[in-house]
Amino acid sequence: MLRPSHFTAVLLFALFASTVFGITQRETPRKMMRYGIYCFVLFAGSAIVLSWVMFLIAR
Repeated sequence: MLRPSHFTAVLLFALFASTVFGITQRETPRKMMRYGIYCFVLFAGSAIVLSWVMFLIAR
């Protein structure tokens, strides 16, 4: 059975959530794509930053 790592799961969530946000929150295809990419970068970036913060706090 396929078991993705935590990081892969975060990236999959960011991909699916940003796709839904892009489609539902903007009108034109160009704006949908730009907003989806923007949301993906924010989701993935915040997950990476927060994981480093938690790592540093735990030390």
